[in-house]
Amino acid sequence: MTTPFELLRKTLDFTLRGIIDRIKCQTLILEAEKDESFSGQPKQVYDSLTCPKNYILFTKEEGAEEHCHISALSLANQRIFDWLDRFTNVNG
Repeated sequence: MTTPFELLRKTLDFTLRGIIDRIKCQTLILEAEKDESFSGQPKQVYDSLTCPKNYILFTKEEGAEEHCHISALSLANQRIFDWLDRFTNVNG
């Protein structure tokens, strides 16, 4: 690959088609209400998963509606860590 376009074109080969059923661990899917980069894709992944899963939609009302929840990183981090805390025992 010699150009940015070639790199982007190559990423089209990387999908979860045909392998998503191999995911067996508890999975957290996050989506931003106004994500212009991957609109709707997180929900498609969530709907396709057969493993234990959770879905969080970040909204405009929360100030977290953009890609990667960039305007509300504290909120996103808190929700992610709260989710992780359900699966860990920090007291030993």
